[in-house]
Amino acid sequence: MKPFLDENFLLDNETAQRLYHDYAAKQPIIDYHCHLSQADILANRSYDNLTQVWLYGDHYKWRAMRANGVEEKYVTGGEGVSDYDRFLAWAKTVPATIGNPLYHWSHLELRRYFGIEELLNEKNAPIIWEKANAKLRQVEGFRVRDFILRSGVEVICTTDDPADTLEDHLKLRELPDFDVKVLPSYRPDKALEVARATFLPWIERLEAVIAAKVSTYDELLDALEARAQFFHEAGCRVSDHALDVVVFAEATKEEAAAVYAKALAGAAISAEEERKYKTYTMLFLGRLYSRLGWSMQLHMNASRNNNSRMFGKLGPDTGYDSIGDSNVGAALVPLLDGLEREDALPRTIVYSLNPTHLYVLGSAIGSFQGGGIPGKMQLGSAWWFNDTKDGMLEQLRALANLGVLGRFVGMLTDSRSFLSYTRHEYFRRILCNLLGVWAENGEAPADLELLGGLAEDISYRNAKEYFSF
Repeated sequence: MKPFLDENFLLDNETAQRLYHDYAAKQPIIDYHCHLSQADILANRSYDNLTQVWLYGDHYKWRAMRANGVEEKYVTGGEGVSDYDRFLAWAKTVPATIGNPLYHWSHLELRRYFGIEELLNEKNAPIIWEKANAKLRQVEGFRVRDFILRSGVEVICTTDDPADTLEDHLKLRELPDFDVKVLPSYRPDKALEVARATFLPWIERLEAVIAAKVSTYDELLDALEARAQFFHEAGCRVSDHALDVVVFAEATKEEAAAVYAKALAGAAISAEEERKYKTYTMLFLGRLYSRLGWSMQLHMNASRNNNSRMFGKLGPDTGYDSIGDSNVGAALVPLLDGLEREDALPRTIVYSLNPTHLYVLGSAIGSFQGGGIPGKMQLGSAWWFNDTKDGMLEQLRALANLGVLGRFVGMLTDSRSFLSYTRHEYFRRILCNLLGVWAENGEAPADLELLGGLAEDISYRNAKEYFSF
């Protein structure tokens, strides 16, 4: 029986072990998509206790706690509930999560950042609480930037709205003692959601940041382009879209402008009008990204805020989302082709939260590779509900079967936690084990230089070349 979480965790043979320890493990991290707080990085936030750094905002853990029967006040916080009470509720939950990556991640985080090797459970909870908090009380070495530097992070791309000022990003560029690039990514989701109640308040935010009215569709497009240029000057090289349901409908600019005018007037927008507006706007944005030399990320098929009662209480991003089941290929292919026809398709990474779409997406993007750009079209890493051992293996195998695994840009965290960089270690171990198994089975050459270079490329070098941060 193998020991839990030893140095060869997830590495089943000698080849895999050498690939990980000698090649992948030492590579820096480029975290090209996350939801970390740039304000916390700028302030170099410290934490009073483990709950603050571990459980605040982590909807992965929240879902597990609810499934374990934990009352909501101990999950997201409530009157009379202390941080220790919430930590203890998580400690009681952890033993039941064996088989879920949370069990691995939680213990990796305790070991890598706090040097704590005890298993987390109700019995050990007080010991772990005191050990971790003693480290956090030292402050030096346990602030936000310390966690980032100790993880070997080279680039962080946060998630930012066109109406954001990027004030913190601009200040981070001037820090004399922090060499990590903290860059914005451009996420104009609210500009596309013309039929939602959030649209008009967002237009007001946009007008405030550009100090001008956005009374026509042309003015909206001009504002989006101006903000993209501002983001570019702040170091942005990647956009991000949450296309929960991908749509496509041929539309003219005049049709899109008419829909925008209806929205400003508070009139109802039909489903077909919404599709036309979104299609024309997405094509405009894709052309813009191509001119700027950016990469475009399309996150598809999330079903969000399923529990309307809890959404009313807690709002979004609180653990009440799931995998969507729309037909991504039917709309994605004409969207990509609409840009390709104009030779304006940017580097693009496609993700579907639904793992049954891996082969749909992997084969679709193969039709749009080219332009002399290695791996121009990317099958995105296992994301959200899929960033499990099985999910990562599925994605890697699908990519290898359909495309060129050696050009893959690797893992991202998609996280709000500064301790989540252990997910890169998790991914790299799984990648190296897959390569090692192939070599041991005679399905790949037993050539450490070849396979080690591949592991290094996927862990780091491909992303560095692809994004050109």
